[in-house]
Amino acid sequence: MDYLPVFVGLTAAAVVIQAGILVALFLAVRQTTARVEVLATEITTKVLPTVEIANSMLVDLRPKIETMVENVSESSTMIRAQIERIDATVSDVIDRMRLQVIRADELVNGTMDRLEETRDVVHKTVISPIRQISGLVQGVTAGLEFLIGSRRRQQNGAPVPQDEMFI
Repeated sequence: MDYLPVFVGLTAAAVVIQAGILVALFLAVRQTTARVEVLATEITTKVLPTVEIANSMLVDLRPKIETMVENVSESSTMIRAQIERIDATVSDVIDRMRLQVIRADELVNGTMDRLEETRDVVHKTVISPIRQISGLVQGVTAGLEFLIGSRRRQQNGAPVPQDEMFI
């Protein structure tokens, strides 16, 4: 069998299909071009006047905007300088307060130490001797009472009660 006519027929069909696709592409590009031209016309009629108005506004407002930017820049410089001064002042105040707190703490600790020393000295020099003297006086008093009580009992001839034996 001869395959040549079949291949020629298939090639012809492929060429016809390609021609149809090219015609369809041409028509689509032509429609797109028409739409783009309409959009370009709308842009030139609607957007360009707006751009021109905005451009003229920018030209008019530019000196005012530059002045505002300069004022803001100067203000921020002045504020920064003031904040630095305030920071230095606050740091100085805090340092002084720390020193005063340290001094007050040392004063309170010294006072408390002296009070403890004074208490110890008073305890050793006043209270301990008073207790010793008090104990001595109580011992002497108890001894005298015992001696006086036993003489009276001997003179009376009465027996010693049980309570008096355990003084």
